[in-house]
Amino acid sequence: MRAAQLIEPGIVEVLDIPTPESGDAAVIRMETLGLCGTDLSIVAGKVPVEMPRVMGHEGLGTIEVAGSSGAFGVGQRVLINPGLFCEVCELCRRGYPNLCPNGGLLGREIDGLFADYASMDERQLLAVPDHVTADAAGVIQVLGTCVHAVSKAPVSPGETAVVLGLGVSGQLIAQLLAAKGAQVIGVTRSEWKRELALQHGATAAAAPEEAARVVAELSEGRGSDVVFEAVGTVQTFSQAIELAGSAAIVVFFGTTTGIGDGLPYYQLYYKELTLRNPRGATMADYEQAIALVASGVINGVPLISSRFGLDEVNHALAATQAPSTLKVLMELN
Repeated sequence: MRAAQLIEPGIVEVLDIPTPESGDAAVIRMETLGLCGTDLSIVAGKVPVEMPRVMGHEGLGTIEVAGSSGAFGVGQRVLINPGLFCEVCELCRRGYPNLCPNGGLLGREIDGLFADYASMDERQLLAVPDHVTADAAGVIQVLGTCVHAVSKAPVSPGETAVVLGLGVSGQLIAQLLAAKGAQVIGVTRSEWKRELALQHGATAAAAPEEAARVVAELSEGRGSDVVFEAVGTVQTFSQAIELAGSAAIVVFFGTTTGIGDGLPYYQLYYKELTLRNPRGATMADYEQAIALVASGVINGVPLISSRFGLDEVNHALAATQAPSTLKVLMELN
């Protein structure tokens, strides 16, 4: 079978490798694969992996060979939870498999999904209804992480919610918050991304330099009840704190390795803010994501920017870096 392997930092090749055998696991014929910033970081060598490594952690496919548990039959369409977990450590037993110290991520700790076939433990699989299109299904894995993030910041109808950064995750978070009845304010420098957020439920959208004024107007001067930072820079972390009202929740969804110089630390104390740092997603989050897409509550189709074949993986990786791009998929025939 074909597999996109990272041979050395910066070098990805599509090579022929043995098709996986089932054993107790299910063999899945991959159909739709998603690319994200983590893939770019792995290719660039920013995230160390053992090489050669089959890349990829976002994937949807169909069961070709059923696993031993009998949980899924041949022909079942499934989404793969890319997070690995042991089920026996303290965090897993406490309901935090996404934080499992013995776990990892497909395409990072072990070979991933950018291949014609994948062999997966059935506990990693979730059924996807047949009526969900490939494009709609292409955002479910990302949506699961957004569902997890939004669950950390309860929002009530009429409350003000800011989303800083309107990439794929920011757009999906904005849709989730709008579905809960919040007044959503999307913030980004990109005019077309602001317009897209407005088309899918946001109440207002603003460039970063206008955000404080727009938040003040919609919140009657109180500041936002919840702020989601979905960029991952110290500057946007700082702005999230500034836009938050007293007793608000600030969710740092974006990730950064910065140590925080210049953050408005006094505002954290003065406003008595609650900070959340969600990581990954659980099976329950992915189940909810599938239900939201299947019911039409969340529409990820407008976020699909381009599609490539597996043999075009390097073009797909390049497209993922383009500022005019949101979600990039690879489709396998």
